[in-house]
Amino acid sequence: MSAAQFVRKGLEPQHLISSLSLLVFLMSSFFAEGNLWVSITAAIFLGVAVMSSVHHAEVIAHKIGEGLGTLVLALCVTIIEVGLIVSLMNQSTGGSEASVLARDTVFAAVMIITNGMVSLCLILGGLKYKEQEFQVQGSKSLMVVLMTLALLVFVLPNYTTTTSVGTYNTPQMIFIGAICVLLYLLFIFFQTTTHKAYFEAVDKASDIAPIEATHEISIADAWLSFISLSVSLVAVIGLAKMISPLIEQGVDYLGAPKSVVGLLIAGIVLLPETWAAINAARANRLQTSLNLALGSGIASIALTIPTVIVFCLLTNQSLMLGLSNKDMVFMIMTFMAGMITLGTGKATLLQGAVHGVILLTYFVMSFIP
Repeated sequence: MSAAQFVRKGLEPQHLISSLSLLVFLMSSFFAEGNLWVSITAAIFLGVAVMSSVHHAEVIAHKIGEGLGTLVLALCVTIIEVGLIVSLMNQSTGGSEASVLARDTVFAAVMIITNGMVSLCLILGGLKYKEQEFQVQGSKSLMVVLMTLALLVFVLPNYTTTTSVGTYNTPQMIFIGAICVLLYLLFIFFQTTTHKAYFEAVDKASDIAPIEATHEISIADAWLSFISLSVSLVAVIGLAKMISPLIEQGVDYLGAPKSVVGLLIAGIVLLPETWAAINAARANRLQTSLNLALGSGIASIALTIPTVIVFCLLTNQSLMLGLSNKDMVFMIMTFMAGMITLGTGKATLLQGAVHGVILLTYFVMSFIP
């Protein structure tokens, strides 16, 4: 359900869910860490808190407008991602597993976004409408920023010479972190101020109920959603810390590579955005779906990586950013397919299937390297 369909009448179940999720986290903190039933309960309420957070973010988005609204949801998802990564790095005993966690999580998020989310939107939209339109200028702008950030963060460190392969030294990390933030701020200015029209959904009045016809959200309701959103984010980060032993035990039990931990974290983090993007695609607003998906990928790299860099510098932890050769192949394949998909302004089910195949192959090669 999109934010435009919400009827606001003060307190809603989602506000109570946010508070209940935080309460579950606080109560769980008194139990022994690593307890199986505590972790299972935390995992259930984590999913509830994530979906609650996307509801509140969509309400705020509807109040402030679609352009800034997609930004709100992307920032919320990034906060959750940062919280999960830092929590797991804090609990780790150090070594190679902690040093690659941020890389594995953010790269997995990029793969899930550019292939999984885009694939689902194109397939579901294609099944319903056969062909959907979007803004080429806006979508290519999203992709070129995402591609530049990914190459700077994940590929360039494999070719520096002052440190070991895949790493940056301290001045280089500070520079890359600053560049990521500056490029993100420039993109946000471009998206929300100078070229807003590039990112507006193609008008399909016959398929979309106009927003003006829906109940207007009051300022009080928007502030209430903002408070509930903040509570939900605290609950998500706290509950994620509670289930981290369950995630690691599950990966060990399956005998899967440790990089799968990052893949699972990315999957949890992207649930809200995926749900919102699919809803937009099924309402024939593919441009909104692309704004949500690719904008989330940009925020994931441009905000998460600098935050993790600061955390590693303050705690004197090592940070491995460079991808393996196999993952670089997946990234190159993804961006080549993405630029072709976004190059015509029209999308079909076939293009979605291609991205789905790339993601499926990535999943298989992650579990069976």
